[in-house]
Amino acid sequence: MIDLRSDTVTRPTPEMYDAMMRAPIGDDVLGDDPTVRMLEDQMAMMFGFDFALFCPSGTMTNQIALALQSGSLEEIICHRDSHIHQYEVGGAAYHSRSSICALDGDRGKLTADQIESAINPDDVHKPKTVLVALENSTNKGGGDIYQFEEILKIKQVCDNHRLKLHLDGARLFNALAGRHESLKDFGQVFDSISICLSKGLGAPVGSVLLTTRDHILKAKRYRKVFGGGMRQAGILAAAGLYALENHVQRLQEDYVFAKSLEELLSQQAYVEAILPVKTNIVIFDLVRSVEPQRLVDHLKARDILCLAIGPHSIRFVTHLDVTIDNLGQIESALREFRV
Repeated sequence: MIDLRSDTVTRPTPEMYDAMMRAPIGDDVLGDDPTVRMLEDQMAMMFGFDFALFCPSGTMTNQIALALQSGSLEEIICHRDSHIHQYEVGGAAYHSRSSICALDGDRGKLTADQIESAINPDDVHKPKTVLVALENSTNKGGGDIYQFEEILKIKQVCDNHRLKLHLDGARLFNALAGRHESLKDFGQVFDSISICLSKGLGAPVGSVLLTTRDHILKAKRYRKVFGGGMRQAGILAAAGLYALENHVQRLQEDYVFAKSLEELLSQQAYVEAILPVKTNIVIFDLVRSVEPQRLVDHLKARDILCLAIGPHSIRFVTHLDVTIDNLGQIESALREFRV
């Protein structure tokens, strides 16, 4: 089965399983799981942060970051298609009691000018703007990437208005594959970063929150009250460590495969448009006479899984469990489809 539904479907490699089985473990809530500490220390060092916190999911790391940096009568600026707005069950309102200012923008991205225009004045009728949250790469934007120069402009706006800046970097390693920016470049710009280990990096579970020394104890408290305190979590952290050491460089292969799919789709008469591929996500629109579910079902019957994500759109996502060697099977299936 060729599973292109998401990069969350990856399974540990035999080598990753072996690393998990051999990991020294302890009780992480009590602070004595050596493998969790090793993962957190390594992530903090890679990004130049004071502190990293291992959590079960990217939703939890995002929500902890929002709770640390916003609260009641305060507002967060983000893109209307961002994960924190669309896919975290209204968590900002539930956990932080903060409101969301959701802006539109090109392929999930915001500009410095947009953000500056959206900052609330000092007005008793409005919540106080305190935080800006970006997403890189953008999920619903088809894996698009911010130019670092624009991030620096956004950072300047935040500094000018004394706002904090958070990055949902669930796929940040995908965004940086083959590019010149470094992890520490991002660490110097953002006040907090969420990194997912269970997408392109291929770990079965886990995300890491990067934050400042001032927030260490409070971040742990939020993780505990959110139900994220894990005991012998080193078994899971070992998968993350293995992924950092062995799966980062290969992310460029996912990009090459995604570009090949983009070229293949461009040759199909029933494909109306394709978002230019920037990372490992391929989003394309079908001609209006074709319902996306028809193509999804056609491909499934040929052992290829994908997702319809709108009235005319389908998404493919490349990852370590599918390779360019699968392209021939996908090509045959696409060419067999009849409008």
